[in-house]
Amino acid sequence: MDAPRIGYCCTFVSPSGDEAEQRARNFRGPTIASIVRLGAAAPEKLEAVIAENLDILDRQIATVAALPALERLFRIQSGFLIGWSHPALAAGWTPTLRGEVERRLARAGAAARAADVRLSMHPAQHAILATTRPEALDNALRDIAEHTEIFAMLGYSGWHPHGACINIHGGAGSVGVDGLRAGLDRVPQAALNLLSIENDETSFGLDDLLRVGERVAILIDFHHHWIHSRGEWLQPGDPRVSALQASWNGVRPLAHISVSRENVIPGHCPDTLPDFPALFDSGHKAGHLRGHSDMMWNRAVNDLMRAHLSWCDIEVEAKAKNLASRQLADHCRAAEVHPA
Repeated sequence: MDAPRIGYCCTFVSPSGDEAEQRARNFRGPTIASIVRLGAAAPEKLEAVIAENLDILDRQIATVAALPALERLFRIQSGFLIGWSHPALAAGWTPTLRGEVERRLARAGAAARAADVRLSMHPAQHAILATTRPEALDNALRDIAEHTEIFAMLGYSGWHPHGACINIHGGAGSVGVDGLRAGLDRVPQAALNLLSIENDETSFGLDDLLRVGERVAILIDFHHHWIHSRGEWLQPGDPRVSALQASWNGVRPLAHISVSRENVIPGHCPDTLPDFPALFDSGHKAGHLRGHSDMMWNRAVNDLMRAHLSWCDIEVEAKAKNLASRQLADHCRAAEVHPA
């Protein structure tokens, strides 16, 4: 997977506002508790929801596979196998249902590979390796193990095959890089092969994470870096880009982008990169600037992302999902740098 790609995360937004179109492409999410409350009817409900979610996954992959090559990148939403490893639903997860999941995921993964669709997943925010709480680390390891199992059923094992990755945050900055290393020591090699860790806004910045780049792939979130550094937009020629590439060990790196919300900095010139010091001095708090935009409204940021496509793929974390990733892709195509 050497060609550049831009993708979206988890949820499909219908360009025309068609609710049926959206429903067909977005997972169902009853909670574990709501299923357990059904008592004797719980296994039947679980089986029905899982079957529906597997159908939806097929449609999600087919939707992305039908996009231009530049846009064949997709983050699968975590939790679609409801209660897969949770003891409360153990009785519902019969060998027959598990076997059906294995069969269907194998087919879905094969379809993604055949269409050259790059896949990723992002466990919940609690999946962190740097923590002072042993129970938190244990929970994170179980979550990572479940995602590793899902990717194995999809047909992905080894070092980031076809660019696949399970991305997490580092965790509590108070334990430092040594604490992160201690957490990494607990991760099985099969999971490490698929794992990436992204920089965040407050705890582990890019420079911190690059110190463990010899052990795990480092994913750069450009917006997080802008917040953490108080205003630096990482440039493609920055020496740290080479370190990021090295951490992926021959696989094309993955990155994230969003911009501060439109209604937080209304009237900002779309052709000028957001200036953190100026915004901060004018009264904007860092916490407000962290929020993800709806669309990729800033053309200067889009130009920068187009330049970064020379070495990485980019997941758009803007709230309008596929509409925002299409906006960035169209921006890049318009520049005739990366035609579809």
